[in-house]
Amino acid sequence: MNDQTQDADPQKADADIQQVNAEDADPQDADTQQANDPEADAQETDAQKADSTGSTGAEQPETLRAYFQQMTLIRQFELKAKEMYQRAKIGGYCHLNVGEEATVVGLMDAIAERDYLYANYRVHGYAIARGLEPGRVMAELFGRTDGLAGGWGGSMHLCDAETRFMGGYGIVGGQMPPAIGAAMAISHRSDPGPESAAVMCLLGEGTSATGAFHETLNLASLWDLPIVFVVINNRVGMSTPVEKASAEPELHKKAASYRFEGRRVDGEDPVVVRDAAHEALTQARENHRPYLLETMSYRLKGHSVVDPARYRTDEEREELAENDLLPRWRSRLIEDGVLTEQDAETIEQEATETIERAVEFADDSPAPEPEDLFTNAYSTGVANAPSAMPGDRVITL
Repeated sequence: MNDQTQDADPQKADADIQQVNAEDADPQDADTQQANDPEADAQETDAQKADSTGSTGAEQPETLRAYFQQMTLIRQFELKAKEMYQRAKIGGYCHLNVGEEATVVGLMDAIAERDYLYANYRVHGYAIARGLEPGRVMAELFGRTDGLAGGWGGSMHLCDAETRFMGGYGIVGGQMPPAIGAAMAISHRSDPGPESAAVMCLLGEGTSATGAFHETLNLASLWDLPIVFVVINNRVGMSTPVEKASAEPELHKKAASYRFEGRRVDGEDPVVVRDAAHEALTQARENHRPYLLETMSYRLKGHSVVDPARYRTDEEREELAENDLLPRWRSRLIEDGVLTEQDAETIEQEATETIERAVEFADDSPAPEPEDLFTNAYSTGVANAPSAMPGDRVITL
């Protein structure tokens, strides 16, 4: 890690950033070249500005099939979570990945087991794609002891330290400072290289307006930290379109202010997302430098389960339904000969059965005991811990 930031020569810094831009440029990547050309930007549509292959032809069929299976499983899980919330099985807040499944699957296929994952509160799909049991994820949403965090986390704070899934964060931008702390630990403990670990930090487009966003991007660049910030741009921060919240709506370009690379890709293609995330993580590992990846997708539901999304017109809702990535991906795989109609139906039925078993597991899991409310709240021996309180002061629940 470079500690000599105070002695930096401004002229040398300008020369360095020009050299970095020259080295990072890929002569075969027309999209990247156009992203740096203001005149080209003016002529591009929003979809064209996101890198995309648009084809499944070059990918192995078994990989594409696995992606469809995972996306289908996550979709079924999220729809069931919505149902369980409406039946009062799930308390608190509940945010769904419906419409973002391709981004979820692509990112989680790129990340390595040794990498650390920090996320926001829209996190159920990432836990499943990281390899965690749907039953334990659902049990956590139910607040049961067999959940990932023993019922302590719920929907917004899923975590599993054993798999280096460091949890969802309920505070907007709250995951970013701890994420660069983990990246700092990596930079202290290991040298840059292909075997180094890295950190992936997930955030929504609304987080780019917070102070934590700018503070962490600045420090990550200043201290040469191996971290990939992923802005999952679903185009609406709660009810506000990104164009009305950010003077620079192409959020990947904000990385340039902190002198590191940013890129925007099509978040509705898991292959594109995986390849972009793999490249970003490789750069983070081998150079111990940050990277900002922006994925473009659509949030098909409201901000949370209780949001009716009245800020959307009927026409917008119809357009979203028509552009749903999952049926489009399904049709594409059938057209390309990767799946048959029967294959797709079998995958969908298996996903439904898996989620039904997850609900049964969560229902059968015991609820925490009332006295567990104080577990992990105090260190041993604190004077006002329940075990040290007079009997008439102990609260019975």
